[in-house]
Formats: sequence, C-alpha cells, structure tokens
Amino acid sequence: MRGNDLEVFTYKTEAKRLMVRPLKEEDYQGWYKGFNERMPSQHRHDPGKLDMSECTEEWFASLVHNHQKLAAGDDAYIFGVFHKESGGHMGMIDFSTLARNDFQWGRIGYTIHNQYWGQGYGREAVEAAMQIALTELGYHRIEAHINLDNSASIKLAEGIGMEYECTRKGFIYEFGEWTDNLIYYKNAVQR
Repeated sequence: MRGNDLEVFTYKTEAKRLMVRPLKEEDYQGWYKGFNERMPSQHRHDPGKLDMSECTEEWFASLVHNHQKLAAGDDAYIFGVFHKESGGHMGMIDFSTLARNDFQWGRIGYTIHNQYWGQGYGREAVEAAMQIALTELGYHRIEAHINLDNSASIKLAEGIGMEYECTRKGFIYEFGEWTDNLIYYKNAVQR
C-alpha cells in the first residue's frame, strides 16, 4: 500500500502554532537544542535530560536516513514537531505499522520535550499528525498503548477523540516487568 520508495516520507502538516514533518539533516542544530534543553525527569514516563554526547551531526544524518528507510518499508513513520515561528524542535510523533491488508492498523507514539509541557502543544501536534496517518498513510485504525498511571497521555488521547477500548494485561516489558497498557483507538471516517 505504502512504502515502495523514499518519497513516501515527505508528508507534512501545519497546525496553529506547529509544523509536523519528517526530520531533515539540516534540522540537526534545532533537534539537538530541543533535546539538550530538556529539564530533569518530571515523572517515571519522562526520560528528562538525556546524554547527548554521541549525537553528532554524522549520527543524526544516519538517524534521518534510517527514518526514511523505515517509511520506505512501511514499518514506521517518524515526524518531528517544530514551532512555526521559531523553528525550534519540540518533540516527536511516530506511527508504527502493526498490520496492513484487511486491517490497515497502526500504533502512535508521541513525546513533547518537557520544557514545553502544559501549553497544549502535544494535543495540537498529535491532532495534526493523526490526519496524516488516517488519510495520507492509509491507516484505518490507530491505537495508543498507554501505561495505567500516565495521566497526561490518557488526557491527550481522550482530548483528540481517541476512545478507550480495553486494558491489555502484561502487554509490554518495561520498568523490569511485564506491565499492563490501556488501549485507546481512533478509526478513520468511513467512506
């Protein structure tokens, strides 16, 4: 369906204050600054400040190329979130293909750098990116897999119209154990 060439990953969209688009090699300085200016971790689902010592321009160019390869294979579509006025890098959104054919099913992941929290950027970015996923990328169903105690992520999913479906028990191995996840979903509009 998608993913036969690298041109597949040129999709972008604008929101009121944000641009959501694939990373480009020339984004390195802004990308680095966005990650490097993160505050310390605010809760267990926030990695906070990261060790950026290995994130050279060469490393970043390889990252951009790998994002394109993932899109070309229809495995994942990874977008940067940028402030329209300043051009600053504010976070990332990704869509992973879970199944195609009769399902057209994907999973969304999202993160906004913690220095930008509490200003509605997450909702604005995810809402815009979902339009790409449910139209241009051809997904019929997008799921968010959310930790039971991640209230900010739950609020964001519900705020963009995703619906709670179920709790999957022992769904993902993280924090040294198999943890439960809430499953929220959104389907494309029926044609």
